[in-house]
Amino acid sequence: MSPEGLVAARTGRHCLALPSNRLGLYLALRHWCLPGQRLLMSPISADEILFLVLAAGLRPVIAPLSPDDGNIDVGAVDLDLVDAVLTTNLYGLPDRVTAFAGKTVIEDVAHAMETTVEGRQLGTFGVAGVFSLSKHAGAGSGGVIAVEHEEDLRALEAERDRLLQPRVLAAEIRSVLTSVARHTAVRLNLVRPALWAMRALGMEEEREGHRIAPRPGDLDEALKHVPELPPFDSWVQADLHDYRARRGGLSRLYQARRLRTLPGQRARRIAGVRALAELPTVAGAVHRHLDQPLFRVPLLVADREAAIAELERRGVSTGYLYDPPYDDYLPGFVELSPEPEVARWWGRHALPVDPFYAHRALPVVRELAAAPPPPGDRAVRSARRPSTPPA
Repeated sequence: MSPEGLVAARTGRHCLALPSNRLGLYLALRHWCLPGQRLLMSPISADEILFLVLAAGLRPVIAPLSPDDGNIDVGAVDLDLVDAVLTTNLYGLPDRVTAFAGKTVIEDVAHAMETTVEGRQLGTFGVAGVFSLSKHAGAGSGGVIAVEHEEDLRALEAERDRLLQPRVLAAEIRSVLTSVARHTAVRLNLVRPALWAMRALGMEEEREGHRIAPRPGDLDEALKHVPELPPFDSWVQADLHDYRARRGGLSRLYQARRLRTLPGQRARRIAGVRALAELPTVAGAVHRHLDQPLFRVPLLVADREAAIAELERRGVSTGYLYDPPYDDYLPGFVELSPEPEVARWWGRHALPVDPFYAHRALPVVRELAAAPPPPGDRAVRSARRPSTPPA
């Protein structure tokens, strides 16, 4: 079965294959939103996502963050003031997606392919759910967009085909082999030399801290062309320069194969979630999702950089760090959050740990000091507020 067929079987929706989750998010934003509309979004997400929103001609409205799970604090926003919502489902912890009823909701489920809410797969609540095949499935690259109506799928397919770049067989082979090498390095506990080699060969994008360089002057120029995507390629393609390139049979075969491994990994991943949930540093929401095979388990620790270095020595790669939040990353291009302090706290202290390799991480993370308490009275109230129960 094809990758999109496997996702369709999971979601019961019409699905379209994509070279990346990034392209799918742009297609969804363009299809369901009009330029100039106000899009509510989390301040803690990947750099590329913010540039995609800007490329679609939308006004990013940065939401206050819940210290409980690192997602949008729904109780702190007035949904009447926004036109649409982009969820994040950070590390697989679900946004309170049912609270956005009545709004155009686009679900970024890159981290949440395995997460359900009330027995229902994330990615099926909004007008579109955009999955990544590079996260849970570990397929190197690729994405799938899932929608309710076939007529929407046909329109998205036409726009996808307009934006696709030609397939380059050598690059496709290299992408698959790189993914296989990464899995092999992790399995054989060779993460540290693999990371050294990648950095030495320039395979990791140059960053300012944990973010790619924003280049505001170049961004001003790109914004003159919205809602077109290509002027934003230099930001959106970070660490995935072929995010718009056609994929051939080799990639699709590899993606489908990786997707079929997920059921066999479920029990081990859940066991890792439960082991990490016993730590005093774990984010509060993890306790309510102990039956979910989360992509990462977020710990909130005092000295994250030292922890990352020690984890790498133990064969555990971290990644997926979103610091600083969008308010501080591109302040002149977003509508600032009214309460940015919790997002800064999350950005500074969140340490995402892969539960599949919890046994390697635990000797390090058991010894980590907890982050200071989240700032502000709202943070305390949000941390105590019940969230969506596990399915």
